[in-house]
Amino acid sequence: MFKKIASLLVIAALLISVSSTALACTTTIVGKDATTDGSVFVSHSDDDELYDQRIIYIPAMDYPPGSQRPVFVENKHYPRYVGSAKGPNYELAGYPETPPIGYIPQVAHTYAYFDANYGIMNEHQLSIGECTDGAKFQPDAQAGKRIMYSTQLSRIALERCTNARDAIKLMGKLIDDYGYFSTGETLLVGDTQEAWVMEICATPDEYPDLWVAKRVPDAEFFVAANEFRIREVDPSDPDIISSKTLFSTCQDLDWWDPEDGSFDWLEAVSYGEYNHPYYSLRRVWRVLDRVAPSKNFSPWVKDGYTKEYPFSVKPDKKLSVRDVMSLHRDHYEGTQFDLTRGIAAGPFGTPNRYIGPYDGSQNDPSKDTKLFGAWERAISIFYCGYAYVLQTRGWLPDPIGGVAWVGLDAPYTTVYVPFYCGALDLPESYQTGDPQKYSKGCAWWAFNFVSNWADLKYSYMKKDILAKQKELEDQEFTMQPVVDKQALALYKKDPQKAREYLTNYGINNANNVVSEWWELAFYLLAKYTDGYVNIPNPATEVGYPKGWLDQVGYKNGPTTYTKPK
Repeated sequence: MFKKIASLLVIAALLISVSSTALACTTTIVGKDATTDGSVFVSHSDDDELYDQRIIYIPAMDYPPGSQRPVFVENKHYPRYVGSAKGPNYELAGYPETPPIGYIPQVAHTYAYFDANYGIMNEHQLSIGECTDGAKFQPDAQAGKRIMYSTQLSRIALERCTNARDAIKLMGKLIDDYGYFSTGETLLVGDTQEAWVMEICATPDEYPDLWVAKRVPDAEFFVAANEFRIREVDPSDPDIISSKTLFSTCQDLDWWDPEDGSFDWLEAVSYGEYNHPYYSLRRVWRVLDRVAPSKNFSPWVKDGYTKEYPFSVKPDKKLSVRDVMSLHRDHYEGTQFDLTRGIAAGPFGTPNRYIGPYDGSQNDPSKDTKLFGAWERAISIFYCGYAYVLQTRGWLPDPIGGVAWVGLDAPYTTVYVPFYCGALDLPESYQTGDPQKYSKGCAWWAFNFVSNWADLKYSYMKKDILAKQKELEDQEFTMQPVVDKQALALYKKDPQKAREYLTNYGINNANNVVSEWWELAFYLLAKYTDGYVNIPNPATEVGYPKGWLDQVGYKNGPTTYTKPK
């Protein structure tokens, strides 16, 4: 017993002394008049560097009067949380329970939702995306004083709210009442009608923490990539909501002087770009350029505080779910920044650039560290844990209208699978698995293996991967109207039966996709082993491209017995 108590105390001390998870992500939100079907879309790639990749179903729950909701600071790596407070799917044998850092009053009823490193989507179609931003002040958690981070804010909002405005107001109040810690954050909040961007920054202890939210126009598109994107904040604008002390606190901290002009949120609370020049802005440029090429946005700007990229844009054409998936699968192909080209891409054009000590202050924009080089930061990054596109359809009942299209591991080499927000559970293979322990029963490992194996002969294997990806996703999009129709017919008679049907469809489809992906993995293993192309003809020698051989000095190899000069 003493050892267990000591263990819990050690864990509590570690959790309180460190900042929460900081993830370098890309996130978008699309207004309902900018989509092909009238949905609001929220997307997010959780580029989490081998953190906890599980997608967990949190059931709706009821509580007696006077109950308290525990608030946790979660572990960066697996398992992020252990316990029963969120329902049964986070109980994990062999690990101590995660201790709470504080409590807030509990409500009588909480809604069901999908959870990962952040809350994703609840049973009422409320949807959340996220990216981490550099801020001037990034404190650690403090029990009883700073207990809220975006991870917990997103979950509490999904537990208690049915629309985006209420979610933002609730999260703002939680920040005001309980304090905020760790990195700056951008949270995208969407429902069936509105798309909102909320951004958050901590302040020194004697000041209230800060937040601001801005609505994305219905016909427009927004993207963020690890840098605050809200700029001028006009308190008279009905589409802006902010903390009451935003302006006075920034004045007191000398973060803003009214004599310098209108209040600029990005300039006031941050150092601009994250990590290195264009780490964030290149992704923003690329996405905006693909969505609205007619705007002719330049990839080159003066500095990290540029205003060349607007808060949101009207797309040249309306976007579909698959269009947004495609944005997350980008490596700048066809541009001057194409990561599949050049000597750094190796002989087979891999877009992956691994991180090392030469990258300086990785993900820490507050340090003035001199960098002697940098890689372009891809949108589809090899260390992505999972990505999703959330589709909210207000003309359907909530359990059928909301769909979370979830892809595990890197977006380029994954398959997005649909989980309806009215589902009563998720596949076991999506809710289990440790990135440090291989398990064939974990869905993430199937996609991670294929992604890593493809690096050996990328230009060859990607053709097989993309063909299978298209085949499976084509089937899913073909099935969606069929599933919608059947679920709606059941819903009119018995809503519970409809939810059971959607649950079974989501689980069966995802299990089939994972099974097909393992088959693909074994096929690739055999086809490309030992550097050959073995199918259809064994041991076909393909070697390396001539241009790459010339670059790496192949011609200087021993071709005669004469000693080189």
